[in-house]
Amino acid sequence: MIIAIDGPAGAGKSTVTRLLANRLGFLFLDTGAMYRAVTLLALENHIALDDTARLADLAREIDLRFDGDVVFINGEDRSAEIRTPEVTRKIKTVADAVDVREHLVALQRKIAATGNFVSEGRDQGTVAFPNADCKIYLTASTRFRAIRRALQLKEAGKNVTVEEVISDINIRDYNDENRPVGRLMKAEDAIEVNTDNKTVEDVVDELEQIVKDRIANLADNSITPA
Repeated sequence: MIIAIDGPAGAGKSTVTRLLANRLGFLFLDTGAMYRAVTLLALENHIALDDTARLADLAREIDLRFDGDVVFINGEDRSAEIRTPEVTRKIKTVADAVDVREHLVALQRKIAATGNFVSEGRDQGTVAFPNADCKIYLTASTRFRAIRRALQLKEAGKNVTVEEVISDINIRDYNDENRPVGRLMKAEDAIEVNTDNKTVEDVVDELEQIVKDRIANLADNSITPA
């Protein structure tokens, strides 16, 4: 079974998706880590980020494995390296490369075919898994997303105003909604969940109920009358 969760940056997708997967006993598919992995290898191998052919080769040949929150690249734990600021700054170019996304979406589908997964990103319900058993679009108002992000930055020792973060989020949203491939978009059959004024626990509870209702509906529809 595939649960596809999409939504804008700052809506809390990564946190609640991991917790939801644990609640359901599903595996978590971190699609963002895949693009980070290709970006890391490109930087380490001094591959120009506009060399789409070589980036596509990396995406096609990379050996990616996940063990909980641990990301193995070609057999090595590179979980920390893919989260560095440099990788974060460079990932946009790699994620916008058409051939890279094609290879990594194929890999996502291959991985997801091995078990029950909760997958999160911005194109999971529209591109990667258009036939997902349950699709959820997790969103929040710009201000609440900015408040969350400002608090995260404060914990990391960086003081920024909420207004500054709002400006950054607006730019990010525009870019995500207008990307050439893998753009942020709500699937027509996705259930929208707004996380404003909700605790993480509240959101996970809500998502868990949505999934359980969906599983029950699938079971009912599979019953053939005598």
